[in-house]
Amino acid sequence: MISADPRHSAGLAAQDLTCQRSGITVFSGLSFSLAPGELLRLQGPNGSGKSSLLRMLAGLLPLAAGTLNYAGAMVTEDWADFQEKLHYTGHLDPVKPALTVAENLGFWVRLAGMPAENILPALEKFGIAGIADIPARFLSAGQRRRLSLARLAAITRPVWLLDEPTVALDQAAISRFAELTADHLAKGGIAIAATHTDLGLAHTRVVEFTKTGSPCATSF
Repeated sequence: MISADPRHSAGLAAQDLTCQRSGITVFSGLSFSLAPGELLRLQGPNGSGKSSLLRMLAGLLPLAAGTLNYAGAMVTEDWADFQEKLHYTGHLDPVKPALTVAENLGFWVRLAGMPAENILPALEKFGIAGIADIPARFLSAGQRRRLSLARLAAITRPVWLLDEPTVALDQAAISRFAELTADHLAKGGIAIAATHTDLGLAHTRVVEFTKTGSPCATSF
């Protein structure tokens, strides 16, 4: 049995979130509450607000209205502290073409103050340890995505914000990602992912976004 990580023992709650871009309301009235070990899956058409919500939660877009709490504390009072507790992966993979696969991941590991010993096991989790010394400019789209996701395995963070994490992945890589996510949740972590891929994980809530500007109610 996997024991809960004491660093992953806090819940995340949003109340009446509103997002506006260029004066236009993207969505409003969005509320959810996630306990440790839960995944929130965001679904909906392009432009409905899924990516904007993730960027808001990461502190990259301002909250037009609403509140966000983590571990009982108001996130807006100290965004920097909350950002140190999360992983955010966007559409673009943060990969430097001139660096090798291992050097790319090593940069993020050092930046997070994690041990270098985490690099190779994280690459192994996504099946790219065999190309650790290859410059990233030679990677396929799927390999670049696996390298980006390897940060999740190498650096311990309790909250994951994932924007289309399975794009460009084959079924084997999706299965590896699902296993890693399941392990994260089993240890008490929280994940919010904009994806149409059903990872088959228990304790998953769903928010369905629409083009009307307001997401549908959360289901469990």
